[in-house]
Amino acid sequence: QVQLVESGGGLVQTGGSLRLSCAASGRTVSSLGMGWFRQAPGKEREFVGGITKNEGTYYADSVKGRFTISRDNAKNTIYLQMNNLKPEDTAVYYCAGDRDYGLPVTANEYDYWGQGTQVTVSS
Repeated sequence: QVQLVESGGGLVQTGGSLRLSCAASGRTVSSLGMGWFRQAPGKEREFVGGITKNEGTYYADSVKGRFTISRDNAKNTIYLQMNNLKPEDTAVYYCAGDRDYGLPVTANEYDYWGQGTQVTVSS
């Protein structure tokens, strides 16, 4: 049974930083394509970025240059470093795992999901 647990969310001012973690159990993160998604109230869940099995990283245009995804195989954890945060980044952030090769950008292609962590950016 694969479990993903996010942590690190919170309240931060505009321009601040947060680092989210996604710890996996039941399967290694290196065997999965791992994505980060977010969902703001009243909006659809959107792809933020992800890291492939081969450690390639990809980002949505809205976060490119501000967010960085990394992986620690020893801790079986992926991270989302978020810098220069803006109020429009406010959302619940989820990590997700995909068993197939590649890195889907659509939520329904992922096999495993965490419970989410709230990120709130105040103006």
